Amino acid sequence: MAAMVYRPQGQACRGIAMISPGAGGSEQGYTYLGEGLSSVGYLALVMGHQESGRQALREYVQRKGLREGLGELITNASAYRGRFMDIAAARQWARSHCEGPEQILVGHSMGAATVMIEAGARNKLALTGAVAFDAYVALSPQGSGLIFPAQAWSTLRRPVLSITGTRDTELGGESWETRTEPFRDMAAGCKWLAVFDGATHMNLAGIAAPPTLEASVVQVMGAFLDGARRNDCTPGAQADGLVIESK
Repeated sequence: MAAMVYRPQGQACRGIAMISPGAGGSEQGYTYLGEGLSSVGYLALVMGHQESGRQALREYVQRKGLREGLGELITNASAYRGRFMDIAAARQWARSHCEGPEQILVGHSMGAATVMIEAGARNKLALTGAVAFDAYVALSPQGSGLIFPAQAWSTLRRPVLSITGTRDTELGGESWETRTEPFRDMAAGCKWLAVFDGATHMNLAGIAAPPTLEASVVQVMGAFLDGARRNDCTPGAQADGLVIESK
């Protein structure tokens, strides 16, 4: 398993943060998340997933075209099982390099689906999550459709932060608002939804994103994780261009 490691900066390690990329992503991306989480004390690892990485996506697209190929990849149960194996291996390595107790799983796009499944969301792929992390962060989570049935998230009990943007359209062109469905369905108890005005799907992956957006995403994540650790998940003051809902 390939991974890029971001070590805590100038402080004791408060815990580990595993970052799972979207389909076609690699350990070379999501630098802003790795650096941001390490800056607030986490040992952060951006993972590469061979079964759903750059070469795998290229092969799907060559056979099926972009939309159908991507759709087939993100609904491949074997690809998720490979992701869970990568996460388990990275988690075992990280625990031996950090004494802090917190364990966080972060993911974008297909990585967000990985996060939700691991956190216990029901799905159409017959996969069962281990619910092995203290808190979860899903950037560009999917609503009901190819991967998840309606009300898939109602049983999630661990703290979950969902992040999207008003230009974060779904595969097939559905509105960004479909990405708010998981939050709406979750039971109350340290659940946040953060919506960034104007942010696109790729912006949240750290591609063509204004530095101010990246900084704001990291700030929201840090505030959420601090609240989850204290068991006080009330959001603080909100910045222009950002709306946070909580329950």
